[in-house]
Amino acid sequence: MEFNLSTPALLFSAISLFMLAFTNRFLSLATLIRQHVALYEEKKDPNTLAQIHNFYRRLKIIKYTQIFAVLSFLLCVISMFIIFVHDETLAKWFFGASLVSLFVSLLFSLQELFLSIGALKLEIERIKG
Repeated sequence: MEFNLSTPALLFSAISLFMLAFTNRFLSLATLIRQHVALYEEKKDPNTLAQIHNFYRRLKIIKYTQIFAVLSFLLCVISMFIIFVHDETLAKWFFGASLVSLFVSLLFSLQELFLSIGALKLEIERIKG
């Protein structure tokens, strides 16, 4: 496989879109938390409190998803700079670290997805009564 400047550059758009998606999830969760806190203050419903706790766990996971995505992005940039100064072996190591960081970010994303499904399950249980 040929390793050149365009190899790490391939990840730029993917990482950017991934970060944008999770920024949007963060903003949506923030809105939901505000709504549920107001609802909980009005009616001390334990189901609403459980939702708030679920949202909070999801926010923490999204934070780590974003941290590892940003780290992946930074490692990609470093890899490209090292290619620019002609140290291909070191650049490959940084690119590999970037891929590992992106992998970790995706695992956090998967965990958040399962928690999101749990939040929807709580909503469905609420209407079942």
